[in-house]
Amino acid sequence: MLTSPPLKYEVVTPHCCRLGEGPVWDAANKSICWVDIANGNIHEFLLTKNEHRKFKVKDLIGAIALCKNGDFLAALKNGLSSINRGNGKINLLCHPEVSLTKNRYNDGKCDPAGRFWIGTMALSEKKEAGSVYMIEKDLCYSLRIKGVTISNGMAWSPDNNTFYYIDTPTFEVVAYDYDIKTGNITNKRVAFTIPKKEGFPDGMTIDREGMLWIAHWKGWQVTRWNPSSGKKLLSIALPVARITSCTFGGEDLQDLYVTSASIGLTEKEHKEQPLAGSLFVIKNSGYQGMQTVAFDYEPKQMSV
Repeated sequence: MLTSPPLKYEVVTPHCCRLGEGPVWDAANKSICWVDIANGNIHEFLLTKNEHRKFKVKDLIGAIALCKNGDFLAALKNGLSSINRGNGKINLLCHPEVSLTKNRYNDGKCDPAGRFWIGTMALSEKKEAGSVYMIEKDLCYSLRIKGVTISNGMAWSPDNNTFYYIDTPTFEVVAYDYDIKTGNITNKRVAFTIPKKEGFPDGMTIDREGMLWIAHWKGWQVTRWNPSSGKKLLSIALPVARITSCTFGGEDLQDLYVTSASIGLTEKEHKEQPLAGSLFVIKNSGYQGMQTVAFDYEPKQMSV
């Protein structure tokens, strides 16, 4: 039976989100950024200043990415937008599902070439109502995966040849051959299946050894898996059930940041999990993540 290594979690900031998600490490500012989907906020914690900032977007926000010009790219329900980190100004860029008003954006991430990949899902969690889109730097977009239910974790292998993806209710991590030049994905296969007892697979990241780290909704843990063998290598227990996503950060990309949620907990569960919704960090994990890729786009507004 796998047990956790001698690693201890810390709470980064006292703030608790309703639905914390999508952590992104900003090396230039030495900060960790994440979102609260339900409350419509972007959070940033600057390590050197011990300062917590909040950007209110007043909309459901599924994910963020860093932009090369310093802005945030934000997947708001009302469209993919840039957000000026100085004044908070929101500029609509594009909206692949402008006609699907009962859908929202969920998890998203930049690929190794600097294109933004974003998944969608029905607000009702209707089966197979969501899709995954790839956004080019000129803001043109293309459909990459269709018929997904709760679009979640994404990761690209260190050699840039494989794309890994999670549609949460399937309990599967699927792999595709990935062409970095075009962003095309082919040859879909199931890399491994998560046992239901582990909790629902949610957000995901990858380390420099090519091993996948998965956050488990209702699973109280983050796990590390070998995608080639399907073997679970490690489990790190956390004090809350609804673990949502993870990423590596810190000076050497060896600190593992983990988001969580309090949404949907009963009063009894809130009392049992006072840290639900916290951002956790496991410092000096012994593993090293990949550098954050920024979205490379031409800053101009598009009509939708």
